[in-house]
Amino acid sequence: MTQQEHGDFKVQRVASVLRHGVTESIRNAILVGRFRPGDRLPERELCEMTGVSRTLVREALRQLESEGLIMVIPHRGPVVEQLTPEQARGIYQVREELEGLACQLFCENATEEQLAAVGEAFKALKRALTHGTALEQIAGKNAFYQLVLDGAGNEALTTTLRLLNSRVMLLRSTSMQAPGRAKHSVAELSDLLSALQARDGKAARAAGSLHVRNASVVAIRILQASLADDSEKPAGRVRAKARA
Repeated sequence: MTQQEHGDFKVQRVASVLRHGVTESIRNAILVGRFRPGDRLPERELCEMTGVSRTLVREALRQLESEGLIMVIPHRGPVVEQLTPEQARGIYQVREELEGLACQLFCENATEEQLAAVGEAFKALKRALTHGTALEQIAGKNAFYQLVLDGAGNEALTTTLRLLNSRVMLLRSTSMQAPGRAKHSVAELSDLLSALQARDGKAARAAGSLHVRNASVVAIRILQASLADDSEKPAGRVRAKARA
C-alpha cells in the first residue's frame, strides 16, 4: 500500500497530547500494516515517520510494550508482536463472550441518544469499509464498538476489554485484510444494528457474537498461512525489514 493509502502518521505538536499522539501514531502504523508482525521498529524510522524526538518515540514504545503490541528482543530491539493462532483463538473466545454481552446490555441500558449515535457510527463505518483507507476503517470500527460499550454501561466489562485492546485491534486489522471481508462485515454489523435498534437483547447478543466468530475464522486462517510461509523459508533467513 502507498503512504496515501496508509494515512498520515505525522503527530500534531500540541504539548498536552504529544506523548499520546506519538503512541497512537505508531500503533496505527502497525495496525494498517506499515509494520507487520515480526518487523523491527527502528527508532530513526519512527522519528522520521512521526516527526518527533527519540525520547518521545522511546516512551511510546514502552507504552506499546506494556500493552502487548510490541516486544523487545535482546540484540534486536523492539519488534511487532506476532500472535500465534492459539493465542488469537483464546482472545477471540473471550471477545465473543464479552462483546456479545455488551450488545445485550446496550439494548437494556442505552439511551435514545446513544442508540442514535451508534446508528450514525455505523453509517460512517460503512463508508469507511467501502471507500476509506485502512486507518479510517480501523478507526470507524473502534468508534462503533466504543459507543456500544458506552451504552452497555458496565464498567467491569469495559475495563476487561480494554486490557485486551491492543491485541484485539491487531486481530481486527488482520481479519479486515481478507478480500471480501469488508462486505461480510457490513452485512453482519447491519444485522447487529437492527437488533440494537429493536432493543432485542437476545438477537443483539447472537449477532455480536457471530460477527466476532466469523472474524476469528478469517484472522486465524491468515495467521496460519503466515506461519506456513515462514516455515518454508530457508533456515536462518529473516525478513528483510528485520535485518534493516
